[in-house]
Amino acid sequence: MVITRVLIAIAMEAEASPFVTHVGLQADPTFFPPQTPFNAFRGKYNSCELTVITNGKDTIHNTNVDNVGTVPAAVATFLALQKLNSTSEDADLLINAGTCGGFSRKGAAIGDVFLTTAVANHDRRIAIPDFIPYGIGRIESHSVENLAAHLDAKLGVCTTGNSLDFHELDSHHMLQNDASVKDMEAAAIAWSAEMFGTPHFGVKVVTDIVDGDKPSHEEFLENLGTAAKRLQEALPKVIDFVCDKTHDEL
Repeated sequence: MVITRVLIAIAMEAEASPFVTHVGLQADPTFFPPQTPFNAFRGKYNSCELTVITNGKDTIHNTNVDNVGTVPAAVATFLALQKLNSTSEDADLLINAGTCGGFSRKGAAIGDVFLTTAVANHDRRIAIPDFIPYGIGRIESHSVENLAAHLDAKLGVCTTGNSLDFHELDSHHMLQNDASVKDMEAAAIAWSAEMFGTPHFGVKVVTDIVDGDKPSHEEFLENLGTAAKRLQEALPKVIDFVCDKTHDEL
């Protein structure tokens, strides 16, 4: 099957806006149920129909910050795939795009672009034997070795958790996950994609070094704008490469 319809899930407005503007997508206020805070932007880019979704802003706690984390990411992705399925516009491919922390031990540096080989959780610790694999929740990404070579991007596992920082137990599980990068949504987005059988992978730009000497939140805020621009540069190249190819060609 040739890829012509792509869904791109991006958590934060600051991560998505440069790309949405660059490719000229238009907001679709009717895409999501009105009870939700999620946003959708749609349009055609070259030969592909694109839908970009973001998690919107928090209204439950009245903070107006971005809805980061696994819960909004899973719900937004599920609803988007369900909507596209209901209108016979099923997504041929799901791309989770965004920023991430990187591990210097895996060769990550600020501004690096990583494509995911798999995702897993590092903070779902359920010490009951039958539940351990579920808690880790490892899901393989669609193989994109040709795309990585085309972009000169790095490949690696993305580990997901609901905190920006981490403690020793998280660090132990991130090491067990063989993580190259760390985020707050990838495993949840992949979980929703699996329910629809939609091929998926992540495009992640490094904002901070997890195993470095700077506090993650300071380095993240310092480099978010630069990483968003780097994502804007990388994503059109990703779309140009994947559109009109079969999944096996990626």
